[in-house]
Amino acid sequence: MVPPLDSNLDRKVLQYETFISDVLKKDLQKVLEQRDQVYEKISQYLQLKNTIQSLQEAESQQLKTEVDLGCNFFVQAQIEDSSRIFVAVGFSFFVEMTHDEALRFIDKKTNQLTAFTEQLTKDSAKIKANIRMVLEGLRELQGLSDLPETQRGDVL
Repeated sequence: MVPPLDSNLDRKVLQYETFISDVLKKDLQKVLEQRDQVYEKISQYLQLKNTIQSLQEAESQQLKTEVDLGCNFFVQAQIEDSSRIFVAVGFSFFVEMTHDEALRFIDKKTNQLTAFTEQLTKDSAKIKANIRMVLEGLRELQGLSDLPETQRGDVL
């Protein structure tokens, strides 16, 4: 016996809705979270760049600062020679650099990270387009009329 047409249609609609919520929206969330993490790294590098430029302007080799030991416990520290600094280059590796070397590294690293965020933005746009396409397919399956452009909202 052939199941009723409405039953098949309901099953297809449920499959598409499940695909949107279980796959596409989760993929979009992962890409956006990854992009936010990269933006945070860029922010940290730019903050380091500003600090290095401030050190260069001060032209003083000695520096007094506070160091976080963890859990918001700070101690005062005195740096005798601030002409060289350690920069995190990735994978928990630090490299000792002069201020000029560090500034060049920061420029290259932020350019690389910016290009990566642009790619993640493109990926998120593709996922949003896929969500929109599946929603349009659902609309057609259910025989709903198209919404006017003024009533359409963002996918998420």
